[in-house]
Amino acid sequence: MAIRAATDVGGTFTDLVYYSVDEQTGACGAIHSAKVDTTPPNFEAGVMRSLAKGGASPADLGFFAHGATIVINAITERKGAKVGLITTHGFRDVLEIARGNRPDLFNFNFRKPAPLVERHLRVELRERCNYKGEIEIPVELEALPAILDRFRAEGVQSVAICFLHAYLNPANEAHTAAEVRKLWPEVSTVASHELSREWREYERTSTTVLSAYVHPIAKRYIEALEQRLVEGGMRHPPYMMLSNGGIATVATARANPVAMVESGPASGIFAAAHLGAIVGSTSLIVLDIGGTTAKCALIERGEVRITTDYFVERTRRTPGYPIQTPVSEIVEIGNGGGSIAWVDAGGKLHVGPQSAGAMPGPVAYGRGGTEPTTTDANLLLGRIDPKSFAGGEIEPQWDALTRAFETLGKKLGVTAIEAARGVVRIANANMTNALRLVSTNRGHDPRDFALIAFGGGGPMHAVSLAEELKVPRVIVPVNSAVFSAWGMLLSDLRRDYLRTRLLPLTPASATGIQRQFVEMQSEAVENFVRDDMVVTSDRVQWEHLVDMRYQGQEHTVKVPFPLEPLADIAAATERFHAAHEKRYTYRLPNAIQIVNFHLVARVIVPKPELPKKAVRGAGLATAVMGTRRVDFDAHGIHDATVYDGIALDPGVSFEGPAVVQEPSVTLVVTPGQRVTVDDYGNYHVHLRQPAEG
Repeated sequence: MAIRAATDVGGTFTDLVYYSVDEQTGACGAIHSAKVDTTPPNFEAGVMRSLAKGGASPADLGFFAHGATIVINAITERKGAKVGLITTHGFRDVLEIARGNRPDLFNFNFRKPAPLVERHLRVELRERCNYKGEIEIPVELEALPAILDRFRAEGVQSVAICFLHAYLNPANEAHTAAEVRKLWPEVSTVASHELSREWREYERTSTTVLSAYVHPIAKRYIEALEQRLVEGGMRHPPYMMLSNGGIATVATARANPVAMVESGPASGIFAAAHLGAIVGSTSLIVLDIGGTTAKCALIERGEVRITTDYFVERTRRTPGYPIQTPVSEIVEIGNGGGSIAWVDAGGKLHVGPQSAGAMPGPVAYGRGGTEPTTTDANLLLGRIDPKSFAGGEIEPQWDALTRAFETLGKKLGVTAIEAARGVVRIANANMTNALRLVSTNRGHDPRDFALIAFGGGGPMHAVSLAEELKVPRVIVPVNSAVFSAWGMLLSDLRRDYLRTRLLPLTPASATGIQRQFVEMQSEAVENFVRDDMVVTSDRVQWEHLVDMRYQGQEHTVKVPFPLEPLADIAAATERFHAAHEKRYTYRLPNAIQIVNFHLVARVIVPKPELPKKAVRGAGLATAVMGTRRVDFDAHGIHDATVYDGIALDPGVSFEGPAVVQEPSVTLVVTPGQRVTVDDYGNYHVHLRQPAEG
């Protein structure tokens, strides 16, 4: 028997999911899970602890996938490496000039985000590639040794190289990168063409710098994790989860660590799409609430949107830092179970983005935390069972919890209970706004979707959020507390290749379109082979997409572009018109232009079947654990029936007010809403929306 396992390192908890496989028959065993505290800065310690707690020995691992927050944490906490940037003569300040599209036009105190490379560490080399990809001036490397000596003296740990138009022809850039690696092999070296082959100089430069910024820390972490796994007896190299929803070899992840920037959330989104196909709900609004953040995404007809228009730290007040890497289209906010409630100088209550994390954690943990969190508020309001708090491993510290909310209440002029109710209300409002960003703000009616909620806090807030958005159904998956880790076991090896090449969408371009995709497929196969992967035609799936726009527009819309048997220009034209109209509400008779070619290369990996839940036949009454006074905010305080989720049989149905409890999951069901359990053990909450008018 071999074990296939995955771990997801979050800001608060590290999750493990695994199952055994009979190597002779391919039969899958039961799915097991474990959850432990995340252990910064040595995150690999938490991974090993999760394996030990779950009873999965590294020596038995036949497959291991891993997702981590180390990249995004290094950026947001400013704990990356000191970077030196080498760029084309005359373009030293692209990184600082940035874009003029500030999010708040009327904020006259606006300041652009500070560049991650100071000006004295941004240097130029004489070279030039023109907009056609023609080398006009070969790179002049005579000054390079002196530049590297200067970088050494300044304590530079990573070198970023980004030349003008290198996305079209990287010859000068590749030559420079090779020379840097020859003259200074110890330093991390990142070149833009190794990460992005799309145009837009500022975005490419930012991507290169951010990748160089996290490269040393990501490399150390991956190597430390590999070492711990090998020391534990693991014989197979691990795979790393990427932000595009696929997994990659450790060599690929080390070379381009910024591709892991949203690895954990991506796996949860693709797991939601997989589960939606099983239960017959292919249009989903995804909500993942962890200990530190809440992530939202939208799945339409089973498709997860991938974009390279991604920003770190983007808010209503700052444009953030762009990263040109394929990322599942998500909205992430600093509202999770550990988000801290605080009062500003004007007496206004806020929740997040600061988080208590795993240490000290919420006040109720008794680890020294003094500032109340969302989890503390849910506990005080009766939504969380104190007997099973944190999986039953922690006894809540009631005195400290009560004091924290009394202190918060005094600042607001309310009681402790009213303060806790306000914390939950504001947290829900923040999450509702995030859900609107992925739905109504993009032209989608939430009433046409189901809300799928997971993560440690997702089921606790989901029904209230669905009521606000008028979503007709909430789905809470089986093993929802470790759902993102389970998603990694469903992920294929995936690589995305993007190339900027401007072509008119006309019948005359059909041959050129076909040729471009064929070239990209050849490159993908070469990369798979270089990673020591055996690639056969039955294991690889190709997906062809293009970014198109009306001639004269600035931005694009991504649409599928199937090539078999031939490039169908008429069909592609109609797909673009329809997609543009859905996104922007209109279509034009103008000429259409292709901007980017996007090839998705997948190598299919075995996936576990979701087992059906066994029927005990004992009846609904045997799953009742009792009743508890629960504050449902606008619905009032009620005696809620508490159900043991493990004991609920498939096919049962009941109504709220109710609370469904599992070791790591609490589903709060408001009065009048109906819950059913499907064949797999997933919960479906069918909402009765109030009549309008």
